[in-house]
Amino acid sequence: MSNKDSIPAVGRTLAVLELLANSRRPLNISEVSRALNLPKSSTCRMLTALENERCVQRDAGSNRYRFGFRLVGLSRAAVENLQIREIAKPLLISLMLSTGLSIHLTVLEYGQAIIIEKIEAPGSGLIGTWPGRAMDINSTAAGKALVAFLSGEELEKQVRSKSFVKHNQKTITSFTKLKEHLVRVRELGYAVDDEEDELGVRCVGAPVFDGTGKTVAAISVVGTINQIGREDIRQMGTIVKRCAATISSRLSSSGLS
Repeated sequence: MSNKDSIPAVGRTLAVLELLANSRRPLNISEVSRALNLPKSSTCRMLTALENERCVQRDAGSNRYRFGFRLVGLSRAAVENLQIREIAKPLLISLMLSTGLSIHLTVLEYGQAIIIEKIEAPGSGLIGTWPGRAMDINSTAAGKALVAFLSGEELEKQVRSKSFVKHNQKTITSFTKLKEHLVRVRELGYAVDDEEDELGVRCVGAPVFDGTGKTVAAISVVGTINQIGREDIRQMGTIVKRCAATISSRLSSSGLS
């Protein structure tokens, strides 16, 4: 399928999802086809594909479709991420001003650290990151902070099957080594990327918890090895950990869990 052809296909799929989301009752293929003026055959193919991806649910008895739980979960995650950003942003700005460094707010999605907010420090130099960028969990401070406090089972689920990218000689490239490293992260309460992702760049990150004690995000400061010297890591860890704890407290007070 060409790019030109795929755009209408995406539009039709979204139209099907919106129809089911707004319907007070499940709909069958004919009803969806008539409501959207789509061929019955293509409607059937779309609904089958969406069912396979758990985006819609089909009742086996009536062959009627309803909006799927997978999309409900994604919607909830999007709302929660928005709430986290709103609560965290003033504190992230304060952290940027106090350290003079750029700040990332990340969440864990499909075994990667996804940036959902970035506060760039004026004059800090251009950092090649942006909201929406996925970062490796084995080589970044934010990634390690996001997985350090997961249960053994959840860590296996998120990490075990992933192939670790080796960015340089400092990168952790095995699951066993990462687990050993995460013990130290839990002891300190913060994680360090010591040129493991990019040579010349050093980061310090800490986890953010919700009211139940579950890791829901991580924050990290990003700088060059001159901006964050080895002698600065412990103090920076304390600062970042304190900011993360304040965000965690405010999340708990907001009822986000």
